[in-house]
Order: sequence, then structure tokens, then C-alpha cells
Amino acid sequence: MIEEILPATVASTEMFEDLPDAKLFPEEEAVLARAVGKRRREFATARACARDALARLGLPPVPILPGERGAPQWPRGIAGSITHCAGYRAAAVASASSILTIGVDAEPDNVLPNGVLDAVSLPAERARLRDLASAAPGTSWDRLLFSAKEATYKAWFPLTRCWLGFEDAHITISPTDGIFQVRLLVTPPEADGTALTGFSGRWMARDGLILTAITVSAKPGCL
Repeated sequence: MIEEILPATVASTEMFEDLPDAKLFPEEEAVLARAVGKRRREFATARACARDALARLGLPPVPILPGERGAPQWPRGIAGSITHCAGYRAAAVASASSILTIGVDAEPDNVLPNGVLDAVSLPAERARLRDLASAAPGTSWDRLLFSAKEATYKAWFPLTRCWLGFEDAHITISPTDGIFQVRLLVTPPEADGTALTGFSGRWMARDGLILTAITVSAKPGCL
């Protein structure tokens, strides 16, 4: 599924159930020393996805440890992102010579719990969600907005190493073409010497899942 919303230069792997025998490196085992079984299974399966995606780029298996703010630490020269939710795990990776940053997110296609939408959205976004729900019922637009914000943060953080709050990005979702636009409301990061004032992302809703993805291409000859 997720490959449908990613460029051809991005390698991805997804799984819809956990692997009971997914292997971990000792360094990863140490991270999970106090983890409960559910956390261990989702971590191990997501890392299996990541290593399979890296293999598609011709890279050997390596530990993928959580770094600052939990962001995966990819091999040098690789941009990537990991996501997981109930019934879904995925990883997407690419050479940093072609893709500067990747943010992917998966969510169940059902409404957010009470009170969450107000915490993660701007008034203008909530107004737009009401219009979307009226014009195109059937998709949990509030959950899609949340997923797009998560993908935005995952794409933002590798470029800046700074926090980005839910209120720091305004997202506009197009219901017909599977695209969303992100307008950053804070000082923009630079990519290849150009200020990024926002991102363009893609989304899909299928089989009870919502998937979102953001990629930023590298300029030819800049890396």
C-alpha cells in the first residue's frame, strides 16, 4: 500500500501482522530491556521492515536504534522513516543523495478520541474538517489530519533537530487527489540552501487504515 504514495526512489516494506521470530541486534535488545511483549513485537517487526527496505537499496542489515526524541538512527547517507499502528508496520528509506527527508505515518481509519482534535489542530483546520465530513463522508478526516501532522514532524525533525508542535503547521487536505499541503508557521528549515516554508504530502485511506507520506527531494548535484 504505502509504496503507492511514495516516489520510485524510495524503498519501502510493510507488514500487517507482527513477525513472531523477528531478530534483533544486541544493541536493540538493550533498548527493549524493560519493554512489554506488545512493544517488543511492534519494535522488532518495524525494524525487520526497515532492514528489508535497506536491503532493497543494497545495504546490509544493521541496528536501527532510537536516537534523539525517538527518531530512528539510519546508516550514514540514508533518509528514512518508520511507522506502526494496530495491524500495520512500515518503513521507508532512500539515499540522501536523492531524498533529503522522509516522514510516513499510519493510523486506524476511525475518529480520534474525544478531546484530541482540539489539542492537535488549529481553528481553521477544524473548520475545513467540517466541510470535508459534509462533502465526502466515509473517511475519518480528523484522523487523517492527525496522521499528516505526524508525518510532518517526522519529515521536519531530521532537517532541524528541533521540536515542532501541532500548532506550528497548518495542513490543507485535498479530498479528491490524495494530496495534502503543509504550511509551516515557524522559522522554516533550509534544504540545499533553500528555505522550506512547507511540505507537500500524499495520503490514502484503504482497508481500515490511513497512510500519509512526505518526501523532500534533493537538488541534483547538491549532495
